[in-house]
Amino acid sequence: MTGRPSRRQLFGYAGAAAAGAAVTGGAIALGNDSATRSSTAGDSAADGGTRGNVGPYGDHQPAIAATSPRHAELVAFKLLGGTDKAALGRLMRLWTSDIVALTAGRPAPGDTAPELAIPGVALTATVGFGPRVFTLTGLTDRAPRGFIDVPPMSHDRLQPTWTGGDLLVLVGADDAVSVVHAIGRLVADAAPFAKPLWRQTGFWNSTGPDGKPITGRNLFNQVDGTGNPAPGTPDFNSTVWNDDGSTTLVVRRIKLNLETWDELTRSEQERAVGRKLSNGAPLTGTAEHDELDLEARDGDNRLVIAKNAHARLSHHSENDGRRIFRKGLNYVQDTGATRETGLIFLSYQANLVSQFIPLLTRLDAADALNEWTTTIGSAAFAIPPGFHEGGWLGQDILN
Repeated sequence: MTGRPSRRQLFGYAGAAAAGAAVTGGAIALGNDSATRSSTAGDSAADGGTRGNVGPYGDHQPAIAATSPRHAELVAFKLLGGTDKAALGRLMRLWTSDIVALTAGRPAPGDTAPELAIPGVALTATVGFGPRVFTLTGLTDRAPRGFIDVPPMSHDRLQPTWTGGDLLVLVGADDAVSVVHAIGRLVADAAPFAKPLWRQTGFWNSTGPDGKPITGRNLFNQVDGTGNPAPGTPDFNSTVWNDDGSTTLVVRRIKLNLETWDELTRSEQERAVGRKLSNGAPLTGTAEHDELDLEARDGDNRLVIAKNAHARLSHHSENDGRRIFRKGLNYVQDTGATRETGLIFLSYQANLVSQFIPLLTRLDAADALNEWTTTIGSAAFAIPPGFHEGGWLGQDILN
């Protein structure tokens, strides 16, 4: 394995290789599959905006089923030429030790800015492997079933700046400084093995004025994610998890044309979506989680939820029962006086080929929102199972 020594080598790789067993002491609020949070830091946004610590342990990586973070950054990496299966295992041990410390609000080993590691900000880190990882010697039979690169769609205008990647780290927290600090530590430890390919920063509001969870809105003012299966339910488990606790993630960077969208009337916007802007209810209902009535017609015998409405085309009943678990992050990209706004679309599903690609193809062919949206980045990652005390990320894949 080639590349410059990392700061960790000052302490010796022998210690780092044992990180799974050595870094578990002192962790706060050890997590489980439902992303348990510490009650000592406050659970409400009214309590200084903190929701406690999210434990790093569990059968699944905890952030997937947890509430969307207020602030997040995604970094995709390209593996360096000498990074093989064994080297990737060393990186995963290092990252595991970092994640255990940082999610507890403690400095990572060798942290150069320990004061920036603070508890109570619901910090999480999710790690994924891109398709090229599974071309490495010893890993060609380790990819999850149905895991491939997403083929470009006809409406895509993909830019290399936001596309592809061999590794992914997605860090989220209620505090933006904590996200930047955690990303810095993870990128530093990756330096001997991989270099950043792209970075994306986003934000989301998933807490109402009363401190209770809400679905959240994208920059088109849509309540975004209403149709998701609820974490912990049989629908969620069958949609997201493979038998070994893994899943797959698709990251799509979608540019929103706010200027032309804002030229529409409110009723035109609602008809394109198929839901009310006021509360996310379907046009055939009154509350956000009311079921869509896809057969309902108005006084002119028109379908209330149009044939090309996003809510209809993405509904599982219109897709042979296929479901995904979607999350979103709003983004704003400023370049001088120019501003680009959009959505970092995150789709989790057990099988990318049988669940996500048919849905995406259907939306690409007919979705009314295609007129105001352009996908400019796309990447797919296999998300390995979680880990427990004494273990490390990707252990079953890389051993």
